[in-house]
Amino acid sequence: MELQNLLGDDIELLSLADINCNDEIPEDHETLEENATQKAEYIYNKFKLNCFADDTGLEIEALNNEPGVYSARYAGVDKDAKANMKKVLKNLEGESNRLARFRTVISLFLNDEEYQFEGIVHGNILESEKGRDGFGYDPIFEPKGYSISFAEMEMSEKNRISHRGLAVQKLVKFLLNYK
Repeated sequence: MELQNLLGDDIELLSLADINCNDEIPEDHETLEENATQKAEYIYNKFKLNCFADDTGLEIEALNNEPGVYSARYAGVDKDAKANMKKVLKNLEGESNRLARFRTVISLFLNDEEYQFEGIVHGNILESEKGRDGFGYDPIFEPKGYSISFAEMEMSEKNRISHRGLAVQKLVKFLLNYK
């Protein structure tokens, strides 16, 4: 795992499968911060392990920051990425303001304390899908300073500039300096 490599041997990462957690972890709040907290706190309290969890959303200025916390289920509870993109593009028809940002919030529960780390990447929503790689809204999101969508980027480049990558960098820096 790449994150484990960044953290070195002093910190061991465990997945939900490693701790035999098959629970449907709740995330029913109205903000990314609250959902990240809810998920991390759930694991921390149930399994008594230091842990982190994240929540991510696409926030589009012209849509009052929708889909935001509802990004995965914007077009319905089945979490259909194509349907979500189609709904965004339909809602933006005729709209000249296509400013958007991806935002990730990581909540870390460590020794009875909570810490949060945020990563943001600004960009624009394209008129149509471009590229085949990535997931979610990647084919319609063009990060600021680029002329290609996230779905057209090399994964290493996307990870370097992405919202999740930026939040993870802050988490790793904190953990490596934690005393």
